[in-house]
Amino acid sequence: MKQVFRSRAALILGWVWMVFAALNAVDLVVRYSGPESMVAGAVLAVITALVYITCLRPGVVLAEDGVLVRNPFRDTFLPWTAVDDVTVSHSIKITSGDTVVRCWTPQTSGRERASAARRARPARTGGRFRTEATPTKGEQAAAQLLAGKTHADWVAEQIAERAESARRAAAFAAAQTAGAAGASGTAKAPGSGTAPAAGDAGDAGDAGRAPIRLTWAPAAMIALLGALAVVVAAVVVS
Repeated sequence: MKQVFRSRAALILGWVWMVFAALNAVDLVVRYSGPESMVAGAVLAVITALVYITCLRPGVVLAEDGVLVRNPFRDTFLPWTAVDDVTVSHSIKITSGDTVVRCWTPQTSGRERASAARRARPARTGGRFRTEATPTKGEQAAAQLLAGKTHADWVAEQIAERAESARRAAAFAAAQTAGAAGASGTAKAPGSGTAPAAGDAGDAGDAGRAPIRLTWAPAAMIALLGALAVVVAAVVVS
């Protein structure tokens, strides 16, 4: 199952701007007045491209075979078996060997971290008698699960759990393959010493580790080129 995580505030801001930009673009076309309209259109195009690249495009996508980190200009795909560590400071950092991938979104602000810390504190009662309804067991479990955690912390946990599950599955499959190969070799040549060494299974797992894919984002490039084309047209007309 594919899951996409983004900043909710950035997503709302981005779509609000897109609607605003579309209405203004229509107005500029209907009330075209020469160079002034072209300059206004160029400014609108540049801001819209930047809003798309920084607010709407970034995200963290959890797929069956790995995690896709969509940053403003680049996409980084890490297979689950290539994820070594996941940490959270201001942003989520995924480590794979010597490579560290920083996720543009979701991020954690100081205010969000402080709010999460307040949620982790035990609730205080103001008097002898309760004035609030007692939460159900499900609500209590959900509160304990989210207490002290931000959205970025929760996403990082999902990445780490999936990576750990994938590593266990890969290690189990490698052990089964090595065991089958050893049994086959023993059956064919008893005592010949052709059984695999103890470290062969681990070496095979490392050799079969899928590589990280880092690519430029075509959509971001198209947005920038489109904005640049409008700017050039405005300069020529004016």
